Amino acid sequence: MRFDGKRALITGAGGGIGRATAMLFAAEGADLVLADINASALAETAALLPRPVTTCHHDAGSIPSCEALVAALDGRLDILLNIAGILKWGPTADFSAKDFAAVMAVNATGTYALCRAALPLLVASRGCIVNTASTAALQGIAYTVAYAASKHAVAAITKSLAIEYAAAGVRINAVCPGHVDTGMGRQAPPAGVTDWSLVMRNAPKLPDGTLPPADVADAIAYLASPAAARMTGSLLVIDGGQLAG
Repeated sequence: MRFDGKRALITGAGGGIGRATAMLFAAEGADLVLADINASALAETAALLPRPVTTCHHDAGSIPSCEALVAALDGRLDILLNIAGILKWGPTADFSAKDFAAVMAVNATGTYALCRAALPLLVASRGCIVNTASTAALQGIAYTVAYAASKHAVAAITKSLAIEYAAAGVRINAVCPGHVDTGMGRQAPPAGVTDWSLVMRNAPKLPDGTLPPADVADAIAYLASPAAARMTGSLLVIDGGQLAG
């Protein structure tokens, strides 16, 4: 019961990594506030949990929505888990500036806006943040310029805020998953992706290297737990050997 008595806000809780994380934190005693843009998926997650939770509609690409989500917490928060995200990919020549901006808004600006809004509450509780970056935060990946740029930004947000808030006792880390078996991870390749040698450079090296969402949830829980009390500004990689070489 690592999170008994702790209040945790989880975004992107309607499925994938967010749902797996909600299930793990609920099992370990957390008082949960779950947020997602998909109301029906969010209700499905809530129905899977062993105790009642608070659910909130949340558009991670909207700064006012991020600020309203934190305002609805009534001043109490111990753990912020930024898991909401989107993936759009394809050849850069065909990738619009509008799509680039949309990916940055959800993955990077949304993460920043929620951190900024939540930090006063976390200073009061000496709490922590776990952001969701990616192996795409640590290397370039062909055909995913927007996604990689957004996840590099998440890594920078994590490290910069960790330095700024360390003296206040707030720990800020990020998990960097490789390929995860979620609906987003199973997206069909877009038209125009022709050089698969570039794509396969980033394949996991282990034969079972694709991650179930529960494995990523375990890593998130570790970073949020007392076991990681001396960790801040860290990017925890779990990738099946993708970045090994």
